[in-house]
Order: sequence, then structure tokens, then C-alpha cells
Amino acid sequence: MTTGEREVRLGRSQSMVRQGIEPYPSEVKRTHTVTAALTAFDDLLASQQLFTIVGRAKALRNIGALTFLRVEDDTALMQAVLKKDDLGDAYKTFSDHADVGDIFEITGTAFVTKTGEKSVLASGVRFLSKALSPLPEKWHGLQDIETRYRHRELDLISNPEVKQKFVIRSRFVSSLRRFLDERGFLEVETPILQPIPGGATAKPFVTHHNALDADFYLRIAPELYLKRLMVGGFEKVYEIGRCFRNEGIDYAHNPEFSMIEMYQAYVNKDEYIDLLENMLRTAIAEARGKELIEIDGVQLDFFGSWPRITFREAILEASGIDIDLCTTPDAIMTAAKDKQIRVDWKGCVGMGDYYDTLYKATARPKLVQPTWVFEYPVDLKPLAKRDATDPTKSASAQLVVMGAEIVNAYYHELNDPLDQRSRLEEQQSLRDQGSEEAQWMDTDFLQSLETGMPPVSGMGLGIDRIAALITGSHNLKEIILFPTLKPKSEDGGEVSI
Repeated sequence: MTTGEREVRLGRSQSMVRQGIEPYPSEVKRTHTVTAALTAFDDLLASQQLFTIVGRAKALRNIGALTFLRVEDDTALMQAVLKKDDLGDAYKTFSDHADVGDIFEITGTAFVTKTGEKSVLASGVRFLSKALSPLPEKWHGLQDIETRYRHRELDLISNPEVKQKFVIRSRFVSSLRRFLDERGFLEVETPILQPIPGGATAKPFVTHHNALDADFYLRIAPELYLKRLMVGGFEKVYEIGRCFRNEGIDYAHNPEFSMIEMYQAYVNKDEYIDLLENMLRTAIAEARGKELIEIDGVQLDFFGSWPRITFREAILEASGIDIDLCTTPDAIMTAAKDKQIRVDWKGCVGMGDYYDTLYKATARPKLVQPTWVFEYPVDLKPLAKRDATDPTKSASAQLVVMGAEIVNAYYHELNDPLDQRSRLEEQQSLRDQGSEEAQWMDTDFLQSLETGMPPVSGMGLGIDRIAALITGSHNLKEIILFPTLKPKSEDGGEVSI
């Protein structure tokens, strides 16, 4: 947008004020959404009943005494035909001041143009909002990725397919709620400001509360508080909300993200995993249908069978390395070197990090179709029970799609307070060795477990990641309305994202 364009529009707005025309009236009259008007069009045409639509002007073509205006609301787009002979002075007011991007209230009757287009023949037109800034050009102004993310409102106005992605996302979340509510789960809220950030392996954001003169952390997960509710007597709970992790930003990570965590008492492994599959299939079908999802030529099938493999099997198949034979950092690094697999071990602290790094470098990228990965090393899951047959493995599973972890589930949550204390002490030791992501010692949580937590199954689902998949998006920024971006530079220019 040039300064000149804005000045012209500003001049028109000021001219309206001088003529006693309110550019931004408060009261609005609307009898039909655009979709409702188009649906009832034949009846409106036959009856010639007056109706009123409102919306933003997406196109405007003036040919003297006749103007064609394409108006879009939240539901659809419809053409309005304005004739000077019908509108009189109102036509001149409109012609002198109207711009593409303005929002109008149009009253009229159903009318079919010579080209057969369903339209409204205006008998009245009124400005609802004067746009001082023009809309960006669809194929030029909005090709700039940063502008699309930084000014999402312009992206939504210009690109209907972007808006549809967020409609699908919203439907998906609504379906999750409905699915769980119908099965007796209770939606709850737990603190976002936490004195100790727990429930996940991640680096937190820190802030300071002035009145309490104490540091707090933005939650990295709601897990520990939800488990305390299970101790308190609830048997089925879930929470949908924002979490925050002070990590890098890339196609699969945003420091502020949405997730759902749910916990259920007294359920066995297969019942719980089947419940999660059913929940996801239902939500995906209700959000976008059951057709295959295509990303980069790959068709994802969420409605076929989901393979179930172990963490060990996944790495063994991908690399030929048996992690059961690698119980020290030297052993696992030597095994990778012998197989001529290049792995960046920098920053690894503790065996959990080494297992995870090897897995992400070899096995996980090869898991394209929805696949359950079971029995992660216990070093990676300090809040899950040990596997009943192998104490080095955890009672955990992750759903992996297109090489990304979508669901993290513990079909047996750790409810032994003594084992849990030992695990958190190990995590604290890793923190003392320099790990920024190891979990913190939370004595309040441990005290809660000592009261007695029933056998519980739990899971966390990254809503942004699953929404990206089911909308065919390559980057989480495409499915987060306002993703985290670097602030503008001091001179007002936009800096790199």
C-alpha cells in the first residue's frame, strides 16, 4: 500500500463526515446471510420480498449509471447490482466514496443478470465500515510469507482456502470435546502460571509475579495437575489449552501451542489405545470427511489399520542397531559409527537423550502412515510405569505420522510415589549436569501421589500438529492463526521469521 492510496481513501471518509454520512454506524440491519439468501433465492425471486445482506466489497465495477458489487460475508459471496435510476442520490454517494474493501449493508430484491448470475438488485445501500487501507493483491501482496503470518486478517480476507483450514481445525477440536463429553469425561482447567514446570521434558518460559515477589513458569504441560485431580477422586478428566516451551521455531514447533490432555482411571492398555484411535478417527471424519489426505504426493490413510511396533523394533528396522545391546553412551555411539550412521550427539545428557537422538535420526522419519510406537526406554518417560515384562521399557506409546509425534500416551501412568521420587531425582541429576529440558522435582505432586492415585491411563495430543496434517499444511504457522514471530525492527521494517 502506498501513502497516496491511503490518503485518497482517508479523503473519501472525511468527505462522508462533512456530508453527514456516518462511515462507521453501530446499528446493522441484516435479514439474511449470503448463504441463506442464495439458498432461498428462488422464493425471494418469486415473491420479490425485500431482504438485506451485509459484507465486504471484494470487487467493484462501475459503468456509469450501473455498478456491479461483489459482497462477501462469513458464509459466501453474492453479487449486488446498483442502478442510478433506482437509488437516486444514494447512488452518487456510493459512487463518490466506495472502495474495494469497504463493508456495506445492501437491501433489495432477488435479481438474475443477463449472464444468469443470482444477484440482489439494490433499493438501498449503506456504508458499515470504510476501509482506509486497500486489500492486498491476491497474487502479489500475499505471496510474502511473513505478511501472511504477521497480518493474518489480510490472509483470511484474500485466501478462502486459508480460512477453511481454520474452520477444519475448529471442527476437529469441537469433535474432540463432544466425543469425550459423551463418554463421561469432565473438562477442567489447571494453572498456566506454575511455580514448578512439570509434566514434560522441555525448557520453560519464566516470568515474575510482583505482588508475590516470586518467579513463575508458563506451563509446559498440564499433566501433573490433572493427575492430582485423579488423586482427588475424578476418574475421567481432560483439558484443552495453551502450553509454552522455550524451544526453537521450525515447521513442527511453535513456542506457544495448543494441546489436549486426558486421563482415565481403571482402563486397560488395549481399551485405552482403541479409545484414542476411535476419538481421532471420529474427530478427523467430522472435521473434514474420510477421504485420504495428500501431502507432497503422499496419501495419508487415517481410516485404515494403524501398525503397532516397539521403539526397539523401529530403530532396529531402520538402522540395524539393537538398543537393548547399547546401555551406555559409548556403546550407542559406537554402534552408530559401525553402521556408518551420522548422528549429532551434541547436547545429549543421559541415556534417554542418546536413545531419543538415535531414534529421531533413523527410525522416526521413516514412519509416514499413522503408526503406534510402544515401549519407549524408561529413561525417556519418567512419568510412566515400567513395562511389566521389561523394567528398562516404559508403559508408553506415541502415534507418529509423517515423521512427527502426534500423540504421547502412557497406558499405565506411574502411581508409585517411591518410584516416581526416584525418577524425578534422576531427572534433577540431569539438570545438575546441564540439561535444560530434564524434569523438575515437584514435591507437591509427590505428596499427592502418596495419598494414592488409582491405576490411570493418560495422553497428550498436539492439536496444531494434527490440524496441520489433516489440512495438508507443511508448517505449523499455516494452522496457528497468529504464530510466534520476531518483533518488527526499530525502524518499523519487518524482520525475518
